Amino acid sequence: MTLLNCLILAFLLFGIGVWGLMRRRHLVGMLISIELMLNAANINFISFAYFTAQDSTAGALFSIFVIAVTACEMAIALAIIVTMYRRHKSLDVDQLRDLHD
Repeated sequence: MTLLNCLILAFLLFGIGVWGLMRRRHLVGMLISIELMLNAANINFISFAYFTAQDSTAGALFSIFVIAVTACEMAIALAIIVTMYRRHKSLDVDQLRDLHD
């Protein structure tokens, strides 16, 4: 396993996340795509820390911070999605463009 292999994996995951974010019209699918993109960033943090840094714990600390922020973001986003579904009975982004009543 080399740094290049890790970067290629992270690039592929990030690309799949961007493609999913642009392609999906369902809010849950968009959240999953954002999660893929953040996991690609975590792979970059850990691989650069492992292969280049003197202290490899820095990458792990950044990854733990990103995971904590992501968990908070997903909890808030899922609460918003549940509220939107209860109010509008749909999670399609095209139908939810006009959100004011």
